[in-house]
Amino acid sequence: MTLSARNRLSGEVQNVEIDGLTAEITVEVADGQTVVAVITRRSAESLDLSEGDTVDAVIKATAVMIDGE
Repeated sequence: MTLSARNRLSGEVQNVEIDGLTAEITVEVADGQTVVAVITRRSAESLDLSEGDTVDAVIKATAVMIDGE
């Protein structure tokens, strides 16, 4: 598949947490950093993601959220 998004990080799925209509996917990328994505439950089921899967996190620059902990 060809995508126009330039912000792509390869990593390994660390956790898949499905809750209601959404799913939170945690992906470990370079140097132990993590990316957390919230997607629809249907998308998670369609992708059939499991811990240990290798994935690409594609980040749309206009849709980034920052959480100050």
